[in-house]
Amino acid sequence: MSTLTQGRLVLLGINHNTAPIEVRERLAIPAERLADATLTLLHQPGVREGLILSTCNRVELLTLQDDAEATLPQTKTDLLRFLHEYFAVSPHDIQPHLYEFREREAVRHLFRVASSLDSMVVGEPQILGQVKEAYTIARDAGAVSTHLEALLQRTFTVAKKIRTETQIGSSSVSIASVAVDLATKIFGSLYGKTVLLVGAGKMSELAARHLIQKGASSILVTNRTQSRAEKIAENFSSLTVHTEAIPFEALYEQADRADIVITSTGAPQKIFGRSHGQHFLQRRRNRPMFFIDIAVPRDVDPRMNEVEGCFVYDIDDLQQVAAANLADRSREAAAAENIVSREVDKYQERLQSRDAVPAIKALQQHAEQLRMAELARSQSKLADLSPQQREAVEALTRSLTAKLLHPQLAALRESTRTKNSE
Repeated sequence: MSTLTQGRLVLLGINHNTAPIEVRERLAIPAERLADATLTLLHQPGVREGLILSTCNRVELLTLQDDAEATLPQTKTDLLRFLHEYFAVSPHDIQPHLYEFREREAVRHLFRVASSLDSMVVGEPQILGQVKEAYTIARDAGAVSTHLEALLQRTFTVAKKIRTETQIGSSSVSIASVAVDLATKIFGSLYGKTVLLVGAGKMSELAARHLIQKGASSILVTNRTQSRAEKIAENFSSLTVHTEAIPFEALYEQADRADIVITSTGAPQKIFGRSHGQHFLQRRRNRPMFFIDIAVPRDVDPRMNEVEGCFVYDIDDLQQVAAANLADRSREAAAAENIVSREVDKYQERLQSRDAVPAIKALQQHAEQLRMAELARSQSKLADLSPQQREAVEALTRSLTAKLLHPQLAALRESTRTKNSE
């Protein structure tokens, strides 16, 4: 197995493939707490560098471990303890859903994640921005330096390369657009429908854009920060689209105006419960109301589904809609996977070459010292040479030294490559 110089790469995480939303939401980290969580991770035994990626579909710990601390069971135990202590979640609730990658496979996984090959919706564009945001936070916190810095910069290059050289993103859809597609299928048409966006983040903006493209004529927006809701409402207002920002404190009095509610807040507690659904349906005279919850942790209590006329879809439900789009991108995804494999090989070769550099430099320096010493010993015999002849002797000795060193240097590089591949 190849190794990073003076450290071992370890990635531990859960995602939409290994854990249901009931588990993922317990480990979700709000953006404002990510720096604190990253620093806490950095203080775990053996962790030299670290980064945390927390999205609606995954929580991953990318760490560079000290060689002495990076034994297989101990590292996993230490990182599992971090998850247990930081989130107050029992290890027994987490462990069945965890995956772990080391060294080469950790590099491959990171490249695939940033390139949206491991996403619920293959080809979606948001994940690369989320990885970059996690990197920026970790770097500013001092948790990313030499080794992870080089790896992450290469990750961004690979993701860009895949976007440029394949069509994986040409028919891509975000979670927000999948949610809108679901709303369209539910109603048949969004013309004349009123939509309420709860939360004014990027997800809400994407949802609003897709809703307008599908014909929605009335969009209500609410957010704890009123100015953000007003900004989204203003940006999407037009002659054909009515938009309105409603105060967050008036949410429960105004929500029943909406046929579709799309929630994407970062609230730690549920915003809508079963009793809210009953209240809304009474005021709507039992006209159906659909909730599309794309927040993690969830904004809508799933028990609202028990209220006749209320229909709740969470982010895991959207996976079924996303699967229908997967076939169109399978060929491009295969091409992207090939790029990832080649880039992993290149990255590992670069690491292996770097491991051999100190020994190569030492050998070259020793050879140069011997060459200079031999020239000094022959100085008296070379005293009558012209400057051109001296230059010829200098070039000859350098060339001989390089040719004599070549087999040793090649063997040293091959030895490092063989050692790292074991």
